Amino acid sequence: MDALTMLLDDPSLRVPAADLDRYSTDWSRDLSGTPRAVVRPRTTADVASMVRECAARGLPIVPQGGHTGLVGGATPSKDGSEVVISLERLNAIREIDPVNFSMTVEAGCILENIHAAAAAEDCLFPLQLSAQGSCQIGGNIASNAGGLNVVRYGMTRDLVLGLEVVLPDGRIWNGLRKLRKNNTGYDLKQLFIGSEGTLGIITAASLKLFPKPSQIETAFLAVDSPDQAVALFGRARRDLSDLLSAFELLPRRGVELALEVMPGLRDPLSGPSPYYVLMEVAASGLVHLKGLVETFLEGAVESALLSDGTLAANGAQAAEFWRIREGIIEAQARRGRHLRTDVSVPISSLTTFLDAAHADLLRAEPDVLPLAYGHLGDGNIHFNVVPPSGLSEADKTALLHRCEVVIFGLVDRLGGSISAEHGIGRVKRAAFQERSAPLDLDLLRRIKAVIDPNRLMNPGRMFD
Repeated sequence: MDALTMLLDDPSLRVPAADLDRYSTDWSRDLSGTPRAVVRPRTTADVASMVRECAARGLPIVPQGGHTGLVGGATPSKDGSEVVISLERLNAIREIDPVNFSMTVEAGCILENIHAAAAAEDCLFPLQLSAQGSCQIGGNIASNAGGLNVVRYGMTRDLVLGLEVVLPDGRIWNGLRKLRKNNTGYDLKQLFIGSEGTLGIITAASLKLFPKPSQIETAFLAVDSPDQAVALFGRARRDLSDLLSAFELLPRRGVELALEVMPGLRDPLSGPSPYYVLMEVAASGLVHLKGLVETFLEGAVESALLSDGTLAANGAQAAEFWRIREGIIEAQARRGRHLRTDVSVPISSLTTFLDAAHADLLRAEPDVLPLAYGHLGDGNIHFNVVPPSGLSEADKTALLHRCEVVIFGLVDRLGGSISAEHGIGRVKRAAFQERSAPLDLDLLRRIKAVIDPNRLMNPGRMFD
C-alpha cells in the first residue's frame, strides 16, 4: 500500500462516503460536486503529507473550511477528480497575547469561537459575518472576507499579522509573526490572503486584536431614500469620530420579508419607511458614548436626515435589530435559487447605482423582486434578485443571467467591483476575466505558475 493510499484510506482521516454531502454542496445549495475523497487532517504536518503525496501523483486539491462561501471556491468539481482537504480538525487556539493585542489560531477555528476566546481576555476580534457560527478563519482569510465592521476595522486582509501555509509541493511556509511593523522585503502573507486556496493551504494565522468595547450603541433609523442614507453616513463619519463600526442600508421590502420568516421579530418603528439604516457605534475607555450618539441623532433630525428612529435599550434589543438584517438573507434562501451579487461602487456613486439598477432591472424584467441591502458604509451593496415563481430551471438561469448583466454593466460604468467580499471562485470567473486587463491576468498567471507550476491547488477557481 503506497503512502497516498494509506493517507486517503486512514479511517481517522477519511470521511466515509455516507457523510460526503456536506463537503460536496455549498451553503447556497446552488453548486455541488463529487470529491475523489475527503480527508480531515489533524495537524499541519498531516496537511503537508497529504499535499506532498497528491502532488507526486498529480491529483488536484480543494482546500475547504466551513464551506459557507457563495462563489463555488471550495466546492469540488463534478468529475470526481479532486481531493478535498477539510481544515475543520485544525481548530486549536495556539496563543492569545492581550499585551500585544494578538492571537494565533489554526485555520479550522470557527469565527464565533475566536470571538469568545478574544472576549475572555477583554479583547475584540472585529470580523463579523452572518455565517460566523460555522465559517472558519482559514476560509475567511483565503477569501479576504468583509462583513459588518469594515467601515472601522477594514477587510480581513487588514486583520492578519502572519500566516502558516502549506505550499503546493508540501513545504510549510512559517510566516506566523505577530509584528505590526516589519519592513523586510515583500509581504509574502498578502499573496495568500484572498487567493481562494489557489496558491496554498492556510493552516494557521496570527490575528490583530483590539480593546473590547465597553459601550455599544445600536440604532435603527428611518430614511426616505438612499441619498438621505448616504448624507447621514457622511455626517456620522464626522460627528462620531472613529467610533462608527457598522452602517447598513435595509430596504422596507427586505424588512418585511425578515419579519415574515423570523419568529418573534417586531417592526422596530411605529410606521413604515422606504429605507432604514442599522448603525452601530462602539467605544472603550472614558468616552460618554450614549450622550455622543444622542447628540448626533438630534442633529440629524434637525437637519432632516432621518424621519424616525430608535436606540436599542439593551443588548437584547440590539440583537433583535441585527436579526432583521440576518432575516433578509434567510428569507431569500427560503424562496429558492436567486441572484446574489456582491458589488461595490464609490460611496458617492451609491445613489446613482441603486436608482439606475432598480429602474433598468424592472424595465427589463418587470416580474422580479430586487432586494438591495448591505454595507453602505464601505460602498458594498448586495443587489440581489428573486425571480418569479413557476419558472423552469433553464428559464430561471437565463433570467438571472440577464439581471446580472444589467447590474454588472452599471458597476462597470461607475468604476466599481463585481466582487466586494465574496471572491471569484468558479461562479464569477468568466465575469472577472472579461473585466481584467491582459497585464493583470498575465501577472496573476505568472504568480500561480511560480508557486503552483503543476496547477493542482484549487484549479479552475478565480481564473483559467
